Amino acid sequence: MNEGRLVLSQVLDFLPRYELDKCIHRYRGNRRIRCLSCYAQFVVMIFAQLTYRESLRDIVTCLSAMKGKLYHAGLRDQIARSTLADANESRDWRIFGDFAQILIKRAQNLLHGESLGIDLVQTAYALDSTTIDLCLSLFPWAKFRRAKGGIKLHTLLDLRGNIPSVVIVTPASVHDVNVLDQLVFEPGAFYVMDRGYLDYQRLYGIHQASAFFVTRTKRNTQLRRRKSIPVDRTTGVRSDHVVVLTGPSVSKEYPAVLRRIRYVDPDTGKRLAFLTNNFELPATAIALLYKKRWQVELFFKWIKQHLRIKAFYGTSDNAVKTQIWIAISTYVLVAILKKELKITHSVYTILQVLSISLFERKRIQSLFSDLILSDIDPCEPKQLCLSWS
Repeated sequence: MNEGRLVLSQVLDFLPRYELDKCIHRYRGNRRIRCLSCYAQFVVMIFAQLTYRESLRDIVTCLSAMKGKLYHAGLRDQIARSTLADANESRDWRIFGDFAQILIKRAQNLLHGESLGIDLVQTAYALDSTTIDLCLSLFPWAKFRRAKGGIKLHTLLDLRGNIPSVVIVTPASVHDVNVLDQLVFEPGAFYVMDRGYLDYQRLYGIHQASAFFVTRTKRNTQLRRRKSIPVDRTTGVRSDHVVVLTGPSVSKEYPAVLRRIRYVDPDTGKRLAFLTNNFELPATAIALLYKKRWQVELFFKWIKQHLRIKAFYGTSDNAVKTQIWIAISTYVLVAILKKELKITHSVYTILQVLSISLFERKRIQSLFSDLILSDIDPCEPKQLCLSWS
Protein backbone atom coordinates (compact mmCIF):
# COMPACT_ATOMS: atom_id res chain seq x y z
CA MET A 1 0.00 0.00 0.00
CA ASN A 2 2.89 2.38 0.77
CA GLU A 3 4.99 1.43 -2.27
CA GLY A 4 6.16 4.58 -4.05
CA ARG A 5 5.59 6.88 -1.05
CA LEU A 6 8.35 8.70 0.78
CA VAL A 7 9.44 7.13 4.08
CA LEU A 8 8.92 10.53 5.75
CA SER A 9 5.30 10.60 4.54
CA GLN A 10 4.74 7.12 5.97
CA VAL A 11 6.21 8.18 9.33
CA LEU A 12 3.90 11.21 9.42
CA ASP A 13 0.91 8.91 8.88
CA PHE A 14 1.29 7.85 12.51
CA LEU A 15 0.54 11.41 13.66
CA PRO A 16 -3.12 12.08 14.55
CA ARG A 17 -3.35 15.18 12.32
CA TYR A 18 -6.81 16.10 13.59
CA GLU A 19 -5.52 16.28 17.17
CA LEU A 20 -2.56 18.43 16.10
CA ASP A 21 -4.94 20.80 14.28
CA LYS A 22 -6.99 21.13 17.48
CA CYS A 23 -3.86 22.06 19.46
CA ILE A 24 -2.92 24.63 16.78
CA HIS A 25 -6.42 26.13 16.85
CA ARG A 26 -6.44 26.22 20.67
CA TYR A 27 -3.41 28.53 20.76
CA ARG A 28 -4.13 30.33 17.45
CA GLY A 29 -0.90 29.03 15.96
CA ASN A 30 -1.74 29.85 12.34
CA ARG A 31 -2.99 33.37 13.03
CA ARG A 32 -1.58 35.97 10.65
CA ILE A 33 0.93 33.75 8.91
CA ARG A 34 1.64 33.79 5.18
CA CYS A 35 3.99 30.83 4.92
CA LEU A 36 5.26 27.91 7.01
CA SER A 37 2.14 26.76 8.85
CA CYS A 38 2.39 25.22 12.32
CA TYR A 39 2.03 21.78 10.78
CA ALA A 40 4.89 22.49 8.35
CA GLN A 41 7.01 23.80 11.24
CA PHE A 42 6.32 20.59 13.17
CA VAL A 43 7.27 18.42 10.15
CA VAL A 44 10.50 20.36 9.61
CA MET A 45 11.46 20.01 13.29
CA ILE A 46 10.61 16.29 13.23
CA PHE A 47 12.91 15.99 10.21
CA ALA A 48 15.64 17.84 12.15
CA GLN A 49 15.30 15.43 15.09
CA LEU A 50 15.22 12.28 12.97
CA THR A 51 18.30 13.33 10.98
CA TYR A 52 20.12 15.03 13.90
CA ARG A 53 20.58 18.41 12.17
CA GLU A 54 22.97 20.75 13.96
CA SER A 55 21.54 24.19 13.16
CA LEU A 56 18.76 26.03 11.35
CA ARG A 57 21.08 26.59 8.40
CA ASP A 58 21.83 22.86 8.33
CA ILE A 59 18.09 22.06 8.33
CA VAL A 60 17.29 24.50 5.49
CA THR A 61 20.27 23.40 3.38
CA CYS A 62 19.30 19.71 3.60
CA LEU A 63 15.65 20.43 2.80
CA SER A 64 16.64 22.65 -0.15
CA ALA A 65 18.62 19.76 -1.59
CA MET A 66 15.40 17.71 -1.51
CA LYS A 67 13.06 20.45 -2.72
CA GLY A 68 11.70 18.26 -5.51
CA LYS A 69 10.33 15.84 -2.90
CA LEU A 70 9.12 18.23 -0.20
CA TYR A 71 5.59 18.53 -1.64
CA HIS A 72 5.09 14.78 -1.17
CA ALA A 73 6.14 15.13 2.47
CA GLY A 74 3.44 17.72 3.12
CA LEU A 75 5.70 20.80 2.76
CA ARG A 76 4.21 23.16 0.21
CA ASP A 77 6.53 26.18 0.51
CA GLN A 78 10.24 26.84 0.24
CA ILE A 79 11.58 27.20 3.80
CA ALA A 80 13.79 30.12 4.78
CA ARG A 81 16.04 30.02 7.83
CA SER A 82 14.66 33.30 9.19
CA THR A 83 11.06 32.08 8.79
CA LEU A 84 11.79 28.88 10.72
CA ALA A 85 13.65 30.86 13.41
CA ASP A 86 10.71 33.28 13.79
CA ALA A 87 8.25 30.37 14.01
CA ASN A 88 10.21 28.70 16.81
CA GLU A 89 10.56 31.99 18.67
CA SER A 90 6.98 33.22 18.41
CA ARG A 91 4.54 30.31 18.11
CA ASP A 92 3.29 29.08 21.45
CA TRP A 93 5.29 26.07 22.65
CA ARG A 94 2.14 24.72 24.31
CA ILE A 95 0.88 23.66 20.86
CA PHE A 96 3.63 21.05 20.74
CA GLY A 97 3.52 20.32 24.47
CA ASP A 98 -0.19 19.48 24.32
CA PHE A 99 0.27 17.39 21.19
CA ALA A 100 3.16 15.47 22.78
CA GLN A 101 0.81 14.54 25.64
CA ILE A 102 -1.68 13.17 23.09
CA LEU A 103 1.05 11.02 21.52
CA ILE A 104 2.16 9.88 24.98
CA LYS A 105 -1.36 8.77 25.87
CA ARG A 106 -1.60 6.83 22.62
CA ALA A 107 1.75 5.13 23.24
CA GLN A 108 0.72 4.21 26.80
CA ASN A 109 -2.46 2.59 25.51
CA LEU A 110 -0.44 0.58 22.97
CA LEU A 111 2.15 -0.54 25.53
CA HIS A 112 -0.21 -1.09 28.46
CA GLY A 113 0.27 -4.86 28.46
CA GLU A 114 4.08 -4.81 28.40
CA SER A 115 5.85 -6.85 31.06
CA LEU A 116 7.72 -5.14 33.88
CA GLY A 117 9.74 -8.22 34.75
CA ILE A 118 8.03 -8.11 38.16
CA ASP A 119 4.81 -9.76 39.31
CA LEU A 120 2.93 -6.44 39.38
CA VAL A 121 -0.39 -5.59 37.75
CA GLN A 122 -0.46 -1.92 38.78
CA THR A 123 1.12 0.90 36.80
CA ALA A 124 4.65 1.81 37.92
CA TYR A 125 6.37 5.14 37.33
CA ALA A 126 9.93 6.35 37.90
CA LEU A 127 10.38 10.04 38.73
CA ASP A 128 13.64 11.91 38.23
CA SER A 129 15.13 14.99 36.60
CA THR A 130 18.07 15.90 34.41
CA THR A 131 19.75 19.27 33.98
CA ILE A 132 20.61 20.71 30.57
CA ASP A 133 23.39 23.28 30.80
CA LEU A 134 22.95 26.55 28.87
CA CYS A 135 25.24 29.49 28.18
CA LEU A 136 24.00 32.33 30.38
CA SER A 137 24.99 35.03 27.85
CA LEU A 138 22.80 33.40 25.19
CA PHE A 139 20.01 32.22 27.51
CA PRO A 140 19.76 34.98 30.17
CA TRP A 141 16.25 33.85 31.17
CA ALA A 142 17.64 30.48 32.35
CA LYS A 143 19.85 31.72 35.18
CA PHE A 144 21.07 28.86 37.37
CA ARG A 145 24.24 29.97 39.12
CA ARG A 146 26.19 33.22 39.02
CA ALA A 147 27.90 32.42 35.70
CA LYS A 148 25.89 29.45 34.50
CA GLY A 149 22.48 28.85 32.98
CA GLY A 150 20.38 25.74 32.76
CA ILE A 151 16.97 24.10 32.65
CA LYS A 152 15.63 20.91 34.19
CA LEU A 153 13.54 18.19 32.61
CA HIS A 154 11.46 16.58 35.36
CA THR A 155 10.16 13.31 33.94
CA LEU A 156 7.66 10.75 35.16
CA LEU A 157 8.53 7.63 33.17
CA ASP A 158 5.99 4.85 32.70
CA LEU A 159 8.10 1.74 33.32
CA ARG A 160 5.88 -0.35 31.03
CA GLY A 161 7.51 0.61 27.75
CA ASN A 162 9.72 3.43 29.10
CA ILE A 163 7.40 6.16 27.81
CA PRO A 164 7.49 9.60 29.52
CA SER A 165 4.07 10.11 31.07
CA VAL A 166 4.70 13.65 32.37
CA VAL A 167 7.47 16.07 31.42
CA ILE A 168 7.83 19.39 33.25
CA VAL A 169 10.43 21.93 32.13
CA THR A 170 11.64 24.33 34.83
CA PRO A 171 14.67 26.53 35.54
CA ALA A 172 17.57 24.43 36.83
CA SER A 173 17.34 26.17 40.20
CA VAL A 174 13.98 24.52 41.01
CA HIS A 175 14.46 21.70 43.52
CA ASP A 176 13.26 18.26 42.41
CA VAL A 177 10.89 17.79 45.33
CA ASN A 178 8.77 20.81 44.29
CA VAL A 179 7.58 18.92 41.21
CA LEU A 180 5.58 16.57 43.45
CA ASP A 181 3.16 19.47 43.98
CA GLN A 182 2.35 19.52 40.24
CA LEU A 183 1.61 15.82 39.81
CA VAL A 184 -1.81 14.19 39.98
CA PHE A 185 -1.27 10.79 41.58
CA GLU A 186 -3.04 7.77 40.15
CA PRO A 187 -4.73 5.60 42.82
CA GLY A 188 -3.07 2.19 43.07
CA ALA A 189 0.00 3.19 41.02
CA PHE A 190 3.61 2.98 42.24
CA TYR A 191 5.95 5.99 42.17
CA VAL A 192 9.64 5.14 42.44
CA MET A 193 11.97 8.00 43.44
CA ASP A 194 15.44 8.57 44.80
CA ARG A 195 16.25 10.39 48.06
CA GLY A 196 16.01 13.78 46.37
CA TYR A 197 12.23 13.50 46.71
CA LEU A 198 12.26 12.55 50.39
CA ASP A 199 9.78 15.07 51.79
CA TYR A 200 7.45 13.38 54.27
CA GLN A 201 4.62 15.87 53.94
CA ARG A 202 4.53 15.39 50.17
CA LEU A 203 4.91 11.61 50.51
CA TYR A 204 1.91 11.64 52.82
CA GLY A 205 0.02 13.36 50.02
CA ILE A 206 0.80 10.38 47.78
CA HIS A 207 -0.42 8.06 50.55
CA GLN A 208 -3.66 10.02 50.92
CA ALA A 209 -4.21 9.76 47.15
CA SER A 210 -4.26 5.93 47.60
CA ALA A 211 -1.06 5.62 45.57
CA PHE A 212 2.20 3.95 46.60
CA PHE A 213 5.75 5.26 46.72
CA VAL A 214 9.12 3.52 46.90
CA THR A 215 12.14 5.58 47.88
CA ARG A 216 15.33 5.29 49.93
CA THR A 217 15.79 6.39 53.49
CA LYS A 218 18.48 8.74 54.74
CA ARG A 219 20.99 7.63 57.35
CA ASN A 220 19.73 10.05 59.99
CA THR A 221 16.04 9.11 59.65
CA GLN A 222 14.52 8.64 63.12
CA LEU A 223 12.29 5.56 63.19
CA ARG A 224 10.72 3.25 65.73
CA ARG A 225 10.04 -0.36 64.83
CA ARG A 226 6.48 -1.55 65.33
CA LYS A 227 6.68 -5.03 63.80
CA SER A 228 9.18 -7.37 62.15
CA ILE A 229 8.21 -9.41 59.09
CA PRO A 230 10.09 -12.72 58.50
CA VAL A 231 12.46 -12.62 55.51
CA ASP A 232 14.46 -15.05 53.40
CA ARG A 233 18.01 -13.70 53.71
CA THR A 234 19.19 -15.73 50.69
CA THR A 235 17.25 -13.30 48.47
CA GLY A 236 19.34 -10.33 49.58
CA VAL A 237 16.65 -8.98 51.94
CA ARG A 238 18.15 -8.41 55.40
CA SER A 239 15.12 -7.05 57.24
CA ASP A 240 11.50 -6.03 56.68
CA HIS A 241 9.98 -3.80 59.37
CA VAL A 242 6.79 -1.87 59.97
CA VAL A 243 7.93 1.48 61.38
CA VAL A 244 6.76 4.94 62.39
CA LEU A 245 8.66 8.20 62.16
CA THR A 246 9.70 9.61 65.55
CA GLY A 247 11.30 12.97 64.70
CA PRO A 248 9.43 15.93 66.21
CA SER A 249 8.42 17.42 62.85
CA VAL A 250 8.39 14.41 60.50
CA SER A 251 6.08 12.44 62.78
CA LYS A 252 3.47 15.15 62.19
CA GLU A 253 4.20 15.40 58.47
CA TYR A 254 3.74 11.63 58.02
CA PRO A 255 1.62 10.24 60.91
CA ALA A 256 0.86 6.85 59.28
CA VAL A 257 2.95 3.66 59.49
CA LEU A 258 5.65 2.91 56.92
CA ARG A 259 7.58 -0.12 55.77
CA ARG A 260 11.39 -0.17 55.83
CA ILE A 261 13.27 -2.86 53.90
CA ARG A 262 17.01 -3.38 54.19
CA TYR A 263 18.53 -5.06 51.15
CA VAL A 264 21.97 -6.06 49.86
CA ASP A 265 22.31 -5.93 46.07
CA PRO A 266 23.68 -9.35 45.02
CA ASP A 267 25.38 -7.82 41.95
CA THR A 268 27.25 -4.98 43.65
CA GLY A 269 27.15 -5.86 47.36
CA LYS A 270 25.73 -2.39 48.03
CA ARG A 271 23.53 -2.01 51.12
CA LEU A 272 20.23 -0.22 50.52
CA ALA A 273 17.33 0.78 52.75
CA PHE A 274 13.93 1.37 51.14
CA LEU A 275 10.89 3.15 52.47
CA THR A 276 7.40 2.45 51.14
CA ASN A 277 3.75 2.67 52.12
CA ASN A 278 2.92 -0.62 50.39
CA PHE A 279 2.58 -3.66 52.67
CA GLU A 280 1.37 -6.19 50.10
CA LEU A 281 4.28 -6.72 47.70
CA PRO A 282 7.10 -9.06 48.77
CA ALA A 283 10.25 -7.30 49.93
CA THR A 284 12.18 -8.65 46.94
CA ALA A 285 9.61 -7.13 44.54
CA ILE A 286 10.03 -3.73 46.23
CA ALA A 287 13.80 -3.99 45.78
CA LEU A 288 13.45 -5.00 42.12
CA LEU A 289 10.97 -2.19 41.53
CA TYR A 290 13.44 0.36 42.88
CA LYS A 291 16.11 -1.12 40.64
CA LYS A 292 13.81 -0.35 37.68
CA ARG A 293 14.23 3.34 38.55
CA TRP A 294 17.49 3.19 36.62
CA GLN A 295 15.40 3.16 33.42
CA VAL A 296 14.65 6.87 33.80
CA GLU A 297 18.39 7.60 34.05
CA LEU A 298 18.94 5.60 30.86
CA PHE A 299 16.06 7.46 29.20
CA PHE A 300 17.78 10.80 29.90
CA LYS A 301 21.08 9.47 28.60
CA TRP A 302 19.38 8.07 25.50
CA ILE A 303 17.54 11.23 24.43
CA LYS A 304 20.62 13.40 25.08
CA GLN A 305 22.73 11.14 22.88
CA HIS A 306 20.28 10.46 20.05
CA LEU A 307 18.00 13.52 19.86
CA ARG A 308 18.68 17.26 19.70
CA ILE A 309 17.97 18.57 23.21
CA LYS A 310 21.46 19.70 24.28
CA ALA A 311 22.14 22.13 21.41
CA PHE A 312 19.25 24.44 20.57
CA TYR A 313 18.15 26.12 17.33
CA GLY A 314 16.89 29.23 19.16
CA THR A 315 17.72 31.07 22.37
CA SER A 316 14.33 32.18 23.74
CA ASP A 317 12.39 30.30 26.37
CA ASN A 318 9.70 29.54 23.77
CA ALA A 319 12.16 28.21 21.17
CA VAL A 320 13.86 25.93 23.71
CA LYS A 321 10.58 24.47 24.99
CA THR A 322 9.32 24.02 21.41
CA GLN A 323 12.42 22.01 20.53
CA ILE A 324 12.24 19.90 23.70
CA TRP A 325 8.58 18.98 23.17
CA ILE A 326 9.10 18.14 19.50
CA ALA A 327 12.10 15.97 20.48
CA ILE A 328 9.88 14.09 22.96
CA SER A 329 7.18 13.79 20.29
CA THR A 330 9.78 12.29 17.93
CA TYR A 331 10.82 9.70 20.52
CA VAL A 332 7.20 8.71 21.22
CA LEU A 333 6.31 8.72 17.51
CA VAL A 334 9.10 6.24 16.75
CA ALA A 335 7.95 4.08 19.68
CA ILE A 336 4.39 4.07 18.27
CA LEU A 337 5.68 3.24 14.79
CA LYS A 338 7.76 0.39 16.18
CA LYS A 339 4.79 -1.12 18.01
CA GLU A 340 2.26 -0.62 15.22
CA LEU A 341 4.51 -2.08 12.51
CA LYS A 342 5.82 -4.83 14.83
CA ILE A 343 9.46 -3.95 14.14
CA THR A 344 11.76 -6.06 16.31
CA HIS A 345 14.76 -3.71 16.20
CA SER A 346 15.49 -1.16 18.92
CA VAL A 347 14.31 2.46 18.77
CA TYR A 348 17.95 3.50 18.37
CA THR A 349 18.33 1.29 15.27
CA ILE A 350 15.05 2.59 13.84
CA LEU A 351 16.32 6.17 14.26
CA GLN A 352 19.61 5.29 12.57
CA VAL A 353 17.86 3.76 9.56
CA LEU A 354 15.25 6.51 9.26
CA SER A 355 17.93 9.22 9.41
CA ILE A 356 19.36 8.12 6.03
CA SER A 357 16.18 6.99 4.29
CA LEU A 358 13.46 9.60 4.92
CA PHE A 359 13.36 10.62 1.24
CA GLU A 360 13.50 7.12 -0.21
CA ARG A 361 10.42 5.55 -1.75
CA LYS A 362 10.21 2.27 0.15
CA ARG A 363 7.87 0.68 2.63
CA ILE A 364 9.16 1.26 6.16
CA GLN A 365 9.06 -2.47 6.94
CA SER A 366 11.32 -3.23 3.97
CA LEU A 367 14.05 -1.01 5.44
CA PHE A 368 14.44 -3.48 8.31
CA SER A 369 13.70 -6.79 6.62
CA ASP A 370 17.35 -7.51 5.72
CA LEU A 371 18.91 -6.30 8.97
CA ILE A 372 20.30 -8.96 11.28
CA LEU A 373 19.06 -8.26 14.80
CA SER A 374 22.03 -9.76 16.67
CA ASP A 375 24.56 -7.76 14.64
CA ILE A 376 23.12 -4.28 15.25
CA ASP A 377 20.99 -4.45 18.38
CA PRO A 378 23.27 -5.60 21.21
CA CYS A 379 21.34 -5.06 24.45
CA GLU A 380 24.07 -4.10 26.88
CA PRO A 381 23.09 -4.01 30.56
CA LYS A 382 23.51 -0.23 30.79
CA GLN A 383 21.55 0.58 27.64
CA LEU A 384 17.89 1.46 27.39
CA CYS A 385 16.66 -1.54 25.41
CA LEU A 386 13.26 -0.54 24.08
CA SER A 387 12.48 -3.82 22.37
CA TRP A 388 8.71 -4.19 22.53
CA SER A 389 7.13 -7.06 20.69
